[in-house]
Parts: sequence; C-alpha cells; structure tokens
Amino acid sequence: MTLTPEQAEKRILQLTEEINHHNFLYYTQTQPVISDYEFDKLLEELIHIEKEFPQFAQPDSPTQRVGGQITKEFETVEHTYPMMSLSNTYSEPELREFDERIKKAIGENYEYVCELKFDGVAIGLTYKDGILNRAVTRGDGVRGDNVTANVKTIRTIPLKLKGKNYPQEFEIRGEIILDKKSFERINAERIDIGETPFANPRNSAAGTLKLQDSSIVSRRKLDCYLYALYGNFEFSSHQEALQHAASWGFKISSHYRVCKNMNEVLKFIHEWDDKREELEFAIDGIVIKINDFNQQRELGFTAKSPRWAIAYKYKAQSAATLLNSVVYQVGRTGAITPVANLEPVLLAGTVVKRASLHNADQIEKLDLRVGDTVFVEKGGEIIPKITAVDLDKRPENSHKLKYITHCPECGTSLIRKEGEALHYCPNEEGCPPQIKGRIVHFTSRKAMNIEGLGSETIDLLVNEGLLHDVAGIYHLQKEKLLQLERMGEKSVNNLLEAIELSKAVPFERVLFAIGIRFVGDTVAKKIARYFGSYQKLEIAEMEELQQAPEVGEVIAQSVFNFVRDTKNKKMMTQLAEAGLKLEIDAKKYSGVNKLAGLSFVITGVFEKHSRDELKDMIEVNGGKNVSGVSAKTSYLLAGNDGGTSKLEKAEKLKIKIISEEEFLKMIE
Repeated sequence: MTLTPEQAEKRILQLTEEINHHNFLYYTQTQPVISDYEFDKLLEELIHIEKEFPQFAQPDSPTQRVGGQITKEFETVEHTYPMMSLSNTYSEPELREFDERIKKAIGENYEYVCELKFDGVAIGLTYKDGILNRAVTRGDGVRGDNVTANVKTIRTIPLKLKGKNYPQEFEIRGEIILDKKSFERINAERIDIGETPFANPRNSAAGTLKLQDSSIVSRRKLDCYLYALYGNFEFSSHQEALQHAASWGFKISSHYRVCKNMNEVLKFIHEWDDKREELEFAIDGIVIKINDFNQQRELGFTAKSPRWAIAYKYKAQSAATLLNSVVYQVGRTGAITPVANLEPVLLAGTVVKRASLHNADQIEKLDLRVGDTVFVEKGGEIIPKITAVDLDKRPENSHKLKYITHCPECGTSLIRKEGEALHYCPNEEGCPPQIKGRIVHFTSRKAMNIEGLGSETIDLLVNEGLLHDVAGIYHLQKEKLLQLERMGEKSVNNLLEAIELSKAVPFERVLFAIGIRFVGDTVAKKIARYFGSYQKLEIAEMEELQQAPEVGEVIAQSVFNFVRDTKNKKMMTQLAEAGLKLEIDAKKYSGVNKLAGLSFVITGVFEKHSRDELKDMIEVNGGKNVSGVSAKTSYLLAGNDGGTSKLEKAEKLKIKIISEEEFLKMIE
C-alpha cells in the first residue's frame, strides 16, 4: 500500500514510539512482550517508510540502532564539564587514610556510596529536550571524540527519555562495556573467520566504539551502565540522582550500596572481590563516593580528581610458570594462530595449560624463548595471556623464537597481507586443517547438527579420501564406510540417518553452516529472513545486501563475493540437489506469538526434541531463551539429567518447572 505523506509521518511516529518502547523492555528491563520476528518486522517497516519519506525520520528513530553511518574521522569536541580521573589505590590502609581526610574536612556525619568499577570505556552523554544529542569519549579529560553515531547503536542507551521531569539539558556519564559472553562470542567468531582475537573486553569495547562503520558497532552488542549526572539538579544525594536517572530510562546497576562507615565499605569490597567472577561483565575494582552533594561541593577537587571519591582497584591475578613449547594451529580460513604450551599453573580458580600468543608481532614484542619463566594473567578475567618474561630466570642457552615460514600441515609458504596481523596458508583446497575445519563448522550443533560426524570421524573420512568438502557428506556410501576402522554397521546406519535428518535443517542454519566469512549464526538468521531464499541472496547487489538487518559494507562484500565464487556456486548446486533447505519456511514465521513476554531456561536431555530445537520453538513462538535461572525467569524446561543447581535455584525462587510434554502443549 502506498502511503500519503500525512500517513507516512503518522506511521513513522507510531513505529518510532512502539519500537523504542520494545527496545527498553527487552534490553533495559529484560522483559520482552513480543517475539524477535515481530520486532524485526516493525523495524523493517520503519526502515522502508523512512527511506521513502526521509524528511519525517525522528531524532530518536530506532533505525539508528541498526547503524550504517560511516565516520571517516571523529570530531574532537570540548567537554562541557571536564572528565576527571579518580584517585586509585590497591591498599586498605590508604582507604582508611582517605576516610580520615574526609572526617577532618567535614566531620563525622557522612555516608558513602559504593559502586562496581566497570572495566570499560568512559562516555559522556548530553541530552537536550529529552533527546540524545551528543556522545563523547574521555580523551584527555578536556576534549574527547564525538562518537554519537556509534553510541546510538547501543540499545541500553535511550535515544529519547521516559517521563517529563528531566532538565532541558544535562549530561550523564557512565561506562560502555562488553559482557563476558559477548566478548567470548566475538573472539570465537574472530578466530573462526581468521582474525586476531581481542585481548580483553575493555579493549574490545574501546576498539568497537572507534569503528568507522556503525553497523558493525551495532552487531557487537555493546552495553552501558550510567552512574553520574551533571547539570542543574535539585537532588540532595548521589543515590537520589541514580534513582531519578533510572526512572528516565537509563540502565543503572543495582549492585551499589550506601555504607555508613569505612568498615562497611571494606566489607562491600571483600564481598565483590569474592563474587566478581560471577558477574556477566568484568570489573576491576570498587568506586567509593561521598553520597551527599553538599558535602561533595564542600570537599571540592584537586587539579586532577575529586576529593570526595576514590577507586579501590583489585590486583590482577597473575602466576609465573614455564613456557614449554609453542605450536601453530591452522584455522578453517587458513589463519595461523601460535599457542604457548605452559607448565600447568592455578590462576583465578582454574588450571591454565595454554595461552594464545595471537600473532608474530606479540612473540617479537615479548622476545619469547622456550624454557622462559613467564608471567600469565587472565585478560579481562577470561583469556589467559603471557604478559612478561622473568629475564633473571632465562636459561643461558636459550634461542630466540623464529616464527614459522611454512604451513605446519601442508608445507605451503605462508603469506601475510599488508596491514594484517596474521599469517595465512593460501592452500584452501589442499590443506587438511582447512578442509576439515570447514566440514567441522558445517556439521556443528549450531549449523547442520549432524550427530556422528565429530572431528575424529571427519579426520578419518578426510584422511581416507572419502570426504573432500561439505557437499560430499551427502554422497557418503554405506559400503565404503563399513570398510573403515571403528565404523560398525550400527554406527554407520546412525550416521547416514543423521545426515538424512540434516536435510530438514532450516535455511537460516544452512546459511550459517556454509561458512561465509563474517556471517555468524545471528547474522545468518537476519539475512535468511530478509531475503527468504538463497536464490534471491545470490542475485542481490551490494546496495540491497546492506539493507538487510545488521549487514554493513564488510559483511555485504563478503556475502557478495561468496555467492559469486565459482567453487561456491558448484557447492550450493550440489547441496540443493541433495535436498537441503535453501529457502525460509514461511509457515514457521507466520506471526505465532504464544510465548510473548515469557523467558525460558532449558536443562537436561529430552526425548522428542534436541535442546536447540526447543530453543528454536521458544523463539519462533515469541519467547526468550536465557542461560541462567533468576527471579525474572518464567519457566525452567527440565529434561532428564538436568543441572541440579538450576533445579534447586528454580525451586528456591518458586519458578515453575515444566516437562517437555507440558511445554509442547503450551505451543500447540
């Protein structure tokens, strides 16, 4: 239906308000009431109308969350209020000295607010008339970079404030972070597609915030916690300011505490030192502030920092151990990753035996040698990394490590393109780890989920010459499989049955399985639902590809190149002939919404469906899958041999526990 300008303006206003509301419910409140599919359809409609009638696009339009704006150079702007740093300490006696200075200056009638010190990137957000006007990084404290286009893609930062009792203009500051799961997902994807993993969540967030393409920023799923207001306010305390900020739609951490004295502060510090690994995001300490604003003003500032606040930083957990050897792994894209084999050492509650060295530059920078005593830390509490060498303990006969020049698997000379950190093996067709890696990816649980085709079986089939590529899976013959070691009739029959069952895997997972560079499982879903079929994707031009949700120029170029490659055309023809689904199931996305607003945790083994199938059913019917049981969980879907801790927590919180049968009745 063609809209008149008047109808378009009205519909844009309606959609903007509706989508922003659902964004707030989903990302800030974690209480969605519509399915992802319904949300995507609303957003697609808004994108379409705004494209036709750009003059009516609103300043708080949720289409800005998708990204797409290219920033060649970030403008440097001056902070309205200087962005000062906090004084830091690692010492409890120094905290007590800080407390004594406070006492001498303002007497004994005061209290502190203790907050988690997020390990992220400081940001200042300016709002005018309730609309996000500007986002600026810390920079040198006086001037920072204007990163507004990228910050608008962060869904927990409101583009338009809720309510009406906020000032006409003010600034709010906080920390942009990347949670641990997102960090691990991004690094797994980077390794999978042959890119260098990020060192820690903070560096990942900082690098993401300065990307030129805001659509890539949108895909990284940055988060933001706010903790300080600047402007003309009548609040009497920091705690009161936080409560008002939360009412306007800002994400405020619930993990803060008002403490009456330094003993209570230290108790809070010790409590979170023990619990910090349980958090979904990284923290590196605790921030302690005087709560009363009048007392803050009385205490004032030094040249660099406020006298009324201090940060207590936790010491990074480090351990010394021996570097036994360095091995080189070849990924499915041909990327070479050096890995350090270490003498096992206990670090942050786990035994560390290996550490990624990322690339040749890091080995050169550390001047590593086999036999060195090295210091190991967990980057962002997640990935083990070598930070330094104890030169006093270096063996006299040690030799400097030389980075390999040829592929350790096929002997091909490695290449390193200008401007890239990694070395690559260019032998795509003849390098066994690349061939095996593509097949392992194709058969994995999130992709085609072919049981019986694990890495060991794939190794055997490739080594015996029975499998050369993913299409060959559908041409495996029972007679030849039975001739192999460890392949009895029962296991062969089970494997062939699993291969046959994989033909029913939906198109979005097939699209992920074929291994297009930069296309993870989430992006594959978006692309599949947008284009509907591989046939349409195959003929899409660059401009059309970039219109799909979460697809920027880099992904679009990767898809464009993949679908036009001669080898890939042949592979897709073979997969089509084998009977794989290369178009979306229209019935599956017909707007069913029986589980809208409900969240599910799945545990155990089920009789009729796999866990992935159950998760898919939940999403299709408008529900939300979550990993851990909390007070906000609607149901725990429990099968056999489920996790005891999840069951106990669900019972404690009085979360309803349902069986597979009960769940299936809910969606009939």
